[in-house]
Amino acid sequence: MASIRQEKTANLIKQDLAVIFSENSRELFGGAFITVTVVRMTPDLGLAKVYLSFFTNAGADKDALLEMVRSKSNAVRGKLGRKIGKQVRIVPELAFYLDDSLDYADEIDNLLKK
Repeated sequence: MASIRQEKTANLIKQDLAVIFSENSRELFGGAFITVTVVRMTPDLGLAKVYLSFFTNAGADKDALLEMVRSKSNAVRGKLGRKIGKQVRIVPELAFYLDDSLDYADEIDNLLKK
């Protein structure tokens, strides 16, 4: 169970990361459409687990895009720090994960249609 402070910080980070990904998608991530689905904070607010969903061309590999985001996590954290630096004591480390819940829902839907 997350505390109120964890939830507020997670929501703040989620909103600002969504803006960062939409504004900098072309220059940092090759124009991929990246959606921040969930942010979970550790109790000490030092680490944010960020779950991302990618909407790309059929030929693009989601794992490769996730690795690209992970490789640029320092740049993303820097941009996040400039946005929320006055609101939090420490800008948390960012750990990015692939949110495959939409793919899972599509798979279940396809199985039910058969």
